[in-house]
Amino acid sequence: MLHVSTWSRIVTSLILLMGILISLPNVLPSGVVSKLPRFLPSDTLTLGLDLQGGSSLLLEVQMDKVQQERYEQLRADERLALRKAHVVFEFDNTVTNAVSVHIISANRYDDARTIVKNFNPLTGGGIMAAGARAYDMTEANNTITLKMSDAYRTQLQSEILNQSIEVVRRRIDALGTREPTIERQGEDRILVQVPGLSDPQHLIILLGKTAKMTFQMVDEAATNNIEEARKGRVPVGSELLKLDHPLPGEQPDVVVEKRVMVAGDRLTSARQDFDQQTNAPDIAFTFDTVGAREFGNATKDNVGHRFAIVLDGKVISDPTIRSAILGGSGVITGNFTLQSAGDLAKLLSAGALPAPLSVLDQRVVGPELGADSIRAGKYSAIGGLILVALFMIARYGLFGLFADVALTLNIVLLIACLTLFHATLTLPGIAGIVLTMGMAVDANVLIYERIREEQRNGRSMLASIDTGFRRAMATIVDANATHLIASLILFQLGSGPVRGFAVTLGVGIITSFFTAVMVTRLIVVTWLGVAKPRKLSL
Repeated sequence: MLHVSTWSRIVTSLILLMGILISLPNVLPSGVVSKLPRFLPSDTLTLGLDLQGGSSLLLEVQMDKVQQERYEQLRADERLALRKAHVVFEFDNTVTNAVSVHIISANRYDDARTIVKNFNPLTGGGIMAAGARAYDMTEANNTITLKMSDAYRTQLQSEILNQSIEVVRRRIDALGTREPTIERQGEDRILVQVPGLSDPQHLIILLGKTAKMTFQMVDEAATNNIEEARKGRVPVGSELLKLDHPLPGEQPDVVVEKRVMVAGDRLTSARQDFDQQTNAPDIAFTFDTVGAREFGNATKDNVGHRFAIVLDGKVISDPTIRSAILGGSGVITGNFTLQSAGDLAKLLSAGALPAPLSVLDQRVVGPELGADSIRAGKYSAIGGLILVALFMIARYGLFGLFADVALTLNIVLLIACLTLFHATLTLPGIAGIVLTMGMAVDANVLIYERIREEQRNGRSMLASIDTGFRRAMATIVDANATHLIASLILFQLGSGPVRGFAVTLGVGIITSFFTAVMVTRLIVVTWLGVAKPRKLSL
């Protein structure tokens, strides 16, 4: 028979009460929300870029730079290993997309082949088979060539893009920006949307820096004869780099060895600090265990020599090693301002970008356009709610009013869920809410039409209502399940606005099922118990 248990009444009432309390701050003035007691919810919906304005950047990961760095590192490793083995060789510098080394001492070719092969690691995972080589190795006329395989290049591109997204996310979070949208676009692009940020230039500068820091030894002999290096006569295995903000009277460039002594990815922390003697801004850093050991060995073996701290191709400091630094920590000094030292510390803490980023598209959405979108969305939502409510009353009378009450509570629960999940509301999300309003009364229509059919079959009032709710349930579950599957597919395969629409639609389906089945049934049963009607007018 038609009955709602006490536990169902209590649980339904608690859910509705919590939904009202959570969603209430969204309609209250900010001054009132700030004065609410701490035990009451105070979070509000976060508006997306299209509603509150902000900045949008489309970034491209420069994968060709990554490949060239891999080849440079491979060439440097081969050069060092072959020299230690006393093998006479020369590199073919005309080859840019591979590493080609010619073994001059033919009697040592087999030894050289073994050495080169050791620098071609076995890889697996991703799209690469277990035990596959990262580089395709070819041999001809005592020349060994290593070229990155297509599978490894594809896997590397995916890994670099995922790492770049994570680093971009950490850098933006360090700015204290709320609810940015950072997602992958295609094979080598990243879409960054930061609501509320009206000036994207600082963000572009922050994201444009690779923040790839390395510790390399200074080629002191070449640096002392810097004019030869400036003319292009740089020793093999070294490179000429600019000093970042040189001091008055200091040489603007320096020659450093290409071989990396310690990579910056070994840093575990970096913070802006002050020099105890000059009170000038500097940066204190700490290495992980492996980095501390590498840094300690490098400084121990090169006491009295200069080493360069290189950031994004520029030398920010080239101090002389006075003694071995074995503690795994140090200080970077330079011609820093308070702002530049703080920004650099944030960049190093967030980690280095594995590849440079270039800005393909930059857009700024003004708050006026966002206000227009909010106004249009508000009008469409209110208009949709009023039209649906009037239709239900005109079609089903008092029971239509019951459905309208459930519909209103459904919107309240939907907003509460979005607030609770810290979802970002966008214009497509508002469209999903409006669509949910129409879908929310579908279940009520099915129930009411089933009740009418039972009445036409001669059942009594209570039996018709009870049978209508029970027999319409299977159809309601099927309809909502198919809609929910569609929203999940949209969320999985879509991006940006499509996902915003899918989120509100999916949550709205769940809340509408609850209100149509539980809330409407509770309202009808309560009305029957209070009014005790003799005849059903539906």
